[in-house]
Amino acid sequence: MQTILILTANPQGTSRLRLDQEVRDIAEGLERAKKRDQFVLESKLAVRPRDIQRAMLDINPSIVHFSGHGTGDEGLVFEDETGSAKLVDGEALVGLFALFAEQVECVVLNGCYSEVQADAIAQYVNYVIGMKKAIKDKAAIEFAVGFYDALGSGKPIEFAYKFGCAAIRLAGIPEQLTPTLKKKPNIEETVVKSNLAQEQLSVPNKPASEASLELDDSDTERLTELLIRSGRAEYSARTAFCIKIGIEPNQLGFLRQSTDADFALELITYLHTTDDQQALWKICKELEVVFKRGKYAANLESIKSKFNCK
Repeated sequence: MQTILILTANPQGTSRLRLDQEVRDIAEGLERAKKRDQFVLESKLAVRPRDIQRAMLDINPSIVHFSGHGTGDEGLVFEDETGSAKLVDGEALVGLFALFAEQVECVVLNGCYSEVQADAIAQYVNYVIGMKKAIKDKAAIEFAVGFYDALGSGKPIEFAYKFGCAAIRLAGIPEQLTPTLKKKPNIEETVVKSNLAQEQLSVPNKPASEASLELDDSDTERLTELLIRSGRAEYSARTAFCIKIGIEPNQLGFLRQSTDADFALELITYLHTTDDQQALWKICKELEVVFKRGKYAANLESIKSKFNCK
């Protein structure tokens, strides 16, 4: 069971945000999620610094989500006793989260210019998401809903982050690169071992070697390069190619990207983040027709072998 604590603040004198809608949309997504019984959602509105401390003690969250304004180096914007803006800097937030480092797995700072606070908090918390620059209300909501939809379906945090970014792009908003994921130093080995152990426990008959098979960055880069080389990413070929691999072209907001490289990268990234193994496997099969021999054929066979598809 994971408890998600959402903290919102929109003080007097700051631009109005649709925080109620963000909380409502997240809640609705979790209510319909496949693994909804594994999550409890708690929200605190118009929070003051002391409210954060009390909520951390009372609720014991594993995920903390902040929605509101950020000001970069000066900190995040909460409220004071009169409802006016109260800045809380990164050092203060680090001090708080350091006390709950064994409990909190992820912090999401869904406010403008919050990357600096994310960097600081990631010294103690495994995963922290911040925003590199200003982010518009709609993009912030799309990211949050996508992120928690993925968590609710049982996906890990890194996948959920990528899925949230993909949700922004699919909504036709060019801000998918604004969210940034920070990870606690030296957590990779621990997380990989933990995930592998959980997979083997939940699927006893699945060999460890099979459980570890998944695309890495070099695979996605190679597949993107071959898609460009094949000519299937050319503007005139895109719609037919998408239909061949089982994707409805109209659902891809990036279908009309200006360059072949942009389209190929967006398509492979989208399929990877949504874990559409069938479509990726079909891409390999289509490219095998073009690259029948040589190193490219071997590369495709290697990538294709990682999918449990026929």
